[in-house]
Amino acid sequence: MHVLIDDDLGRLTLRRLWPWHRLLARCLASSLDQQLADGVRPEANAVLAARAMVLTSGRYRRGLAASLQRVLAASVSPQARPRPMAASRSAGAMRQPYVQLRRDRIACSASELDGLARSLAGQSLVPAQGVAMVSQLLADGGGPLYRVGSRDDLDVIIERAAQALTR
Repeated sequence: MHVLIDDDLGRLTLRRLWPWHRLLARCLASSLDQQLADGVRPEANAVLAARAMVLTSGRYRRGLAASLQRVLAASVSPQARPRPMAASRSAGAMRQPYVQLRRDRIACSASELDGLARSLAGQSLVPAQGVAMVSQLLADGGGPLYRVGSRDDLDVIIERAAQALTR
């Protein structure tokens, strides 16, 4: 597998993507997603390019879109809380972790979140930056989807992600 990488002269060159690039991309996913969301070009190095390939794959995008739809469904139905499997209901079994959703914020931004999900699930190519932004929004347990005290504005984050997905 090959990717385009910036060389020392600022030109794009075709480089081989080695297995360790993909392994590092998986191990450093959160940090790489932050860099990509902040606008670092995937062509900056092979590890960023490997992560961008994962983020922009149809499978990953469909998974994010499904997660957004689950957040929307759970925000309108309190019964949507995940239930433990029958085998794990024994007396000593640990409970599944559950993070409360900010239903009020999600309800106010439902159509925009649905738009993000549709953009991700679509067939057209999308930039890695927008996908990384949505991934971070969903993964940030201290962010505006989940935490009451979050100072981040959900509408602003959604708007930036939507703009990044359409570039």
